[in-house]
Amino acid sequence: MKFIGIIPARYASTRFPGKPLADMDGKPMIQRVYEQVKDGLDQVVVATDDERIEAAVKGFGGHVVMTSANHKSGTDRCYEAFCKAGTGYDIIINIQGDEPFIHPSQIDALKECFTDPSIHIATLVKPFRQTDDFEKDLFNPNSPKVVLNKNREALYFSRSVIPYIRGQHHHTEWLQTHTFYKHIGLYGYRADVLAEITQLPQSSLELAESLEQLRWLENGFRIKVGITEQETIGIDTPEDMEKALKFLRKITH
Repeated sequence: MKFIGIIPARYASTRFPGKPLADMDGKPMIQRVYEQVKDGLDQVVVATDDERIEAAVKGFGGHVVMTSANHKSGTDRCYEAFCKAGTGYDIIINIQGDEPFIHPSQIDALKECFTDPSIHIATLVKPFRQTDDFEKDLFNPNSPKVVLNKNREALYFSRSVIPYIRGQHHHTEWLQTHTFYKHIGLYGYRADVLAEITQLPQSSLELAESLEQLRWLENGFRIKVGITEQETIGIDTPEDMEKALKFLRKITH
């Protein structure tokens, strides 16, 4: 199988305009994401709707394609980029452009999911630690949770805490009594499946939770789940960037 990685990157962001070009100790964030994943894939392409991002990617020697400014999701942008640059690839890996510390082992875990030919889509989860804070970590609606079946396929994704632990335990003890999984927003799709899911209308569960992957589950697609112990740092705001820079300097000095 041949794997192509696509990194959707928009300039317009309500909370952090120009985020892909934000400087991270001499390199734009999009370059750091690109460099983290390029060795584990047959090809990597940045998909953007902005000429400034296009120029930056070309400037560091990366591959980039221009896509429509009207896409409603990163998945739609990913598919257009694949159509323009993905001839001959079997699996598309959709990589978040705001996670510059994505680990190569996470790409490998996602690729491994496709050794099963019946799997349509794959994603990653990370177990919450028993030492995590319930209110700040587990109860955080910006950190979606996932429940899995015995074959390590996703049953459901939610911004709520799932499962609910019924019984004598206080909710602050739930992390000590059950393994909860945090969703890591990295996806892989078979090429024909990506073409199909981009044509699906939004579903009721997707609209309720604002989680696109629920549309796929509602339509019967199987989502295999790889498990990673590596933490990721998503950057949504300038404040997140400050934390990321501190982490970067810690691991590079």
